Amino acid sequence: PMYFLLSNLSFLDICYITSNAPQLMVHCLSKRPSISLGRCLAQMYISRFLGITECLLLAVMAYDRWVAICKPLRYSLVMSNRVCLQLAAMSWSGSFLLCLSDFLAKQPRFCGSNIINHFACELQSMLKLACSDTRSNQIVMISTSVLVLLVPFSFILVAYVHIIVAVLRIHSTQGRTKAFSTCT
Repeated sequence: PMYFLLSNLSFLDICYITSNAPQLMVHCLSKRPSISLGRCLAQMYISRFLGITECLLLAVMAYDRWVAICKPLRYSLVMSNRVCLQLAAMSWSGSFLLCLSDFLAKQPRFCGSNIINHFACELQSMLKLACSDTRSNQIVMISTSVLVLLVPFSFILVAYVHIIVAVLRIHSTQGRTKAFSTCT
């Protein structure tokens, strides 16, 4: 299961780089740092989707390590291939649903130029083009960002505190070393 989760994380990192780097390279080579509104929206939602997925996947990986170290005799039962696949699928689909909620929130009305003078698309630079009130959009995006960052981070923190406590309870140095090497 750990290698399946690592391959998901690797694939996610490749996708993240390929979604942002080409546009950045075009800007650097053409010396014209601007992006159209459509490309900005696409880049922003793809980056957001991949970032949220990474946060959720890291929490799943922390759970995997917690089970491996704190419940080693139950590991193969708790983290079966099926469960691992379901947890990874939940990370991807949960991220999609959170991004969809951002997208379905009140859409701002854009007027005037649809060119953003930035290397990459950020929410603040995009919302400057809107001629309607964007406070509700900002509130939705910020609240989902806080939720997506704090919940997995708290889960990861708790899991690793439990892992450290469990490892420190091991009396032999060799046992501690072996348990810590499982985390790396």
